[in-house]
Amino acid sequence: MAAVILDGRTLAKTMRTELNQEVAAFKEKYGVTPTIAVVRAGEDPASVSYARAIERSFTKRGMGFQLHTLPETASQEEIVALVARLNADPEIHGIMVQEPLPKGIDEAAVKAALSPDKDVDGVHPVNAGRLAQAAPVGRPAGVEPFFVPATPAGGLEILKRYDVEISGKRAVVVGRSNIVGKPMALLLLRENATVTICHSRTKDLAAVCREADILCAAVGRAKLIKADWVKPGAVVIDFGVNFDEEGNMVGDVDFEAVKEVAGMITPVPGGTGPMTNVMLMRNVLEAARRQVG
Repeated sequence: MAAVILDGRTLAKTMRTELNQEVAAFKEKYGVTPTIAVVRAGEDPASVSYARAIERSFTKRGMGFQLHTLPETASQEEIVALVARLNADPEIHGIMVQEPLPKGIDEAAVKAALSPDKDVDGVHPVNAGRLAQAAPVGRPAGVEPFFVPATPAGGLEILKRYDVEISGKRAVVVGRSNIVGKPMALLLLRENATVTICHSRTKDLAAVCREADILCAAVGRAKLIKADWVKPGAVVIDFGVNFDEEGNMVGDVDFEAVKEVAGMITPVPGGTGPMTNVMLMRNVLEAARRQVG
């Protein structure tokens, strides 16, 4: 039997409707529009396209959007100064610094310049550290509030909205990036899964993947995960965004083959991707609540 398709598009539509109501209620109560500022240095085509998508998403929800661009020749001091100015602006509730930054820029220094309270992309060391130290769900968190990167947050939201049991399950995350793999592993750990993180040095990757009740792919290699890597009935979350020889978007999972083995699976496109902007909007609304409320 083919897997249940975890439809991110439909779920995102439902959540956007929820956000419409929440944003309207917030604006009515406080007279404030939750607003994001996107910072970009240079004109990387993917970054330009993503910023436009963010703008469309936010304006449709009645949320504020500001784009702040610098030339590719901008110095690190100029970028940090812009971030500092936005940190101090009470009308800005969330800040996203787009990557890639120009050559020679210390990305860590730019991220560290963000106010953790406005770091709605969850990249500041304080937010990453609080996620790492937060207690399992159901207990007092033990840390101050924090933000989680939108993409893994969306993956977890899919699992929860489709009533996937996480507690006690074996989860395998393929990929260890700071924006997807690591935070996804920590989110699953907080939900009481037993988590293994795999990477390019993992021995017999296929065998480790076959142990997973929940398999998350976030490595950036087209169709890496094959059908015989997947335990029958497993839940597969594919964060991959790759393009084949014909220019078609494909994930890190061989979808057509794996869907015949898995119990549930996210498609690419239409799975985790549509959830990312929704989770970003939710983070900005939450940031505004904390700052204004």
